[in-house]
Amino acid sequence: MQRYAVFGSPIHHSQSPRIHAEFARQTVIALEYVAIEAGHAEFATALAASGVSGANVTLPLKEDAFALCGERTSARARRAGAVNTLIRQGDRWHGDNTDGLGLVRDLTERHGLDLRERRVLLLGAGGAARGVAPALLDAGIHSLYIVNRTAARADALADALGEPGRVHARALDALPGLGEFDLLVNATSATRGGALPVLPMSLAGPRSVAVDLSYGEAAVPFLAWARAAGCAQALDGLGMLVEQAAESFLLWHGVRPETDAVYTALRTQADALVTAD
Repeated sequence: MQRYAVFGSPIHHSQSPRIHAEFARQTVIALEYVAIEAGHAEFATALAASGVSGANVTLPLKEDAFALCGERTSARARRAGAVNTLIRQGDRWHGDNTDGLGLVRDLTERHGLDLRERRVLLLGAGGAARGVAPALLDAGIHSLYIVNRTAARADALADALGEPGRVHARALDALPGLGEFDLLVNATSATRGGALPVLPMSLAGPRSVAVDLSYGEAAVPFLAWARAAGCAQALDGLGMLVEQAAESFLLWHGVRPETDAVYTALRTQADALVTAD
């Protein structure tokens, strides 16, 4: 039985083990998938000691995983400068990134959004933002504004994407003057501690869609702001999680599992917890 894992910190909340267990049941593939707590200092050692054949990588390790792979990365991982999927090749690791494809698939196929010619705000410039930015551009958006607390990181991501006519880096204090966006994507980790940057209501309109790449409690502050700002839809990252997991599963096993039933089960559970609270 092959072993797989997701690495990150914090990791206790992760739904990835449940998702991959269901994918394994569907495809009749024997595997073990576990969650392993690791920060920057522990990641390389924990990965080497885990004995896994493949791994997912989440906050805050996606850029660490990219560095660990060196030149052994896919084109989309190189474009993002971040890795969320590791595939063992002998005693080395090959890195890929399925985040962007997972987000776009969830938004377009599950929620029926047409991303073409949309004006998009991306909050954050870390590993999560790097993973989704190229895919949003490839989906045909009109323009991408990257806003980060540290302006230099927003500038670095914009430069890496290499489309100066469509991609614009801005500092956090520029938000009040940016106007209304069709799609607002929260890729920051600040809300995991309950802290949401001050966001002006002028960023959203009645046709705007807001999506937080997190799910569960971490997504609550941004989604609450989006609803208060009058967004047409406020979505968490649960659908993206399932879709990117299916793409990772495909890379490891050569078969893409069905995702709708898995998403529905997780969504029902999440909604039940909200109702209970």
